[in-house]
Amino acid sequence: MTARELDAAGITDPALRAAYTRCRALNARHGKTYFLATRLLPVARRPAVHALYGFARWADDIVDDLVSRAGPAERGAALDALRTRLATGLRTGTSDDPVVRALAHTAAGYGIDHRHFTDFMASMRSDLEVTDYATYEDLRAYMHGSAAVIGLQMLPVLGTVVPRAEAAPHAAALGVAFQLTNFLRDVGEDLERGRVYLPRDLLAAHGVDRELLEWSRATGVHDRRIVAALRAAAGLTLGVYREAAPGLAILDPVSRPCIRTACVLYGGILDAIAADDYRVVHRRSAVPRRRRAAVAVDGLGRVAAARLRDRTGRARGPEPDEVSGPAPAHRGAFAREGAV
Repeated sequence: MTARELDAAGITDPALRAAYTRCRALNARHGKTYFLATRLLPVARRPAVHALYGFARWADDIVDDLVSRAGPAERGAALDALRTRLATGLRTGTSDDPVVRALAHTAAGYGIDHRHFTDFMASMRSDLEVTDYATYEDLRAYMHGSAAVIGLQMLPVLGTVVPRAEAAPHAAALGVAFQLTNFLRDVGEDLERGRVYLPRDLLAAHGVDRELLEWSRATGVHDRRIVAALRAAAGLTLGVYREAAPGLAILDPVSRPCIRTACVLYGGILDAIAADDYRVVHRRSAVPRRRRAAVAVDGLGRVAAARLRDRTGRARGPEPDEVSGPAPAHRGAFAREGAV
């Protein structure tokens, strides 16, 4: 966390500044795509985003750290302890745990509904017990707590030009779209954790089951049935991005470049997966650094334009170039007439 960001947010207490700095480090280490996009937000809003994502990464580390030798019982105990600290922190507005302290401060400052954090912790707990999902509906129920609520937590920080309730469904859908993208990218790593997030019925429609995925992972053999199933999962993910797309135009204009950039970068992950012929069972696909840099530069231009309009008092509704803009490389994700 830079001193400039903390100063702009009015965070002066040394312990609280250290807490936010810890959250920023967690976000930078684990969430490179969204961390890059966050740097396009107004300076004063960035600490809150780092607190929200830093806490999410902290909880996720307890559940998913492949380096740790802790078993399910130990991880469950650690997660339960964190849930207790979270409940106390949200109630009192502070905590001895620096990550929870920053989160509690952000939740109080932005009036974030505490139920979003409760639902998030419930989904994290289920990761220790549930290893796959029979249907997409079952998976969506899990993703409400693991992803949709992250979008809902973010809304008060980003700001909207309409009542928040109108923007909420789109924000929730975007959280789900981002997580579905991650599920596709991380198929192989999730197998190592003993989990398959892609629904069994979707996989079965293409002749795929857990045993075939594990065989492919172990042998390195590229199976066309798996490719077909992953392509179908990518199509499903693009549909959720389309649900989310109208939400961009109703965000505060100064926040739109951040979210647009995140959308384009995540869409780039789908591009990279397709370009690699869906070999994510064997290796993680990544957006080329040059592509990430180009998207970031485009985002900086949009930031400058949005801030100029904000200072000069122009209409705060959607601007034509912000709503359509250059289509992402994966044109199926957001058409030109969509919000991204």
